Amino acid sequence: MRYMIIVKATVESEAETTPIDVDSEAMVEMGAYNAQLVRAGALMDCAGLKPSTEGWRIRYDGDARTVIDGPFAETKALIAGYTLIQVKSREEAMEWARRFPNPAGRGKPAEIEVRPLYELDDFQPSAEA
Repeated sequence: MRYMIIVKATVESEAETTPIDVDSEAMVEMGAYNAQLVRAGALMDCAGLKPSTEGWRIRYDGDARTVIDGPFAETKALIAGYTLIQVKSREEAMEWARRFPNPAGRGKPAEIEVRPLYELDDFQPSAEA
């Protein structure tokens, strides 16, 4: 089972103009956590995302597509990073999520969201199969 741990953006992460200091306490904690995931064979991928000022959205209206450049106003709806894990159960994913270091740093408010990914087994076989 694959799960994505989604790090919610904050005003601070959206204001970033340079990458976070790799020697910061939060980055050291995240490195140690990721090393544990690697040793457990659970880490599939992880990355931080640049602020929405460097991104864009595509809005669909029927066949028409419109490009909307960032930044985007609703910070609470944005993603600052993710960790993709593969585990045997929801309970194991929950345990890893509970151990996830505070992405904003100790004592600061932050939020992560955990969502399962669809697996091939979630879909009905097609009539052609």
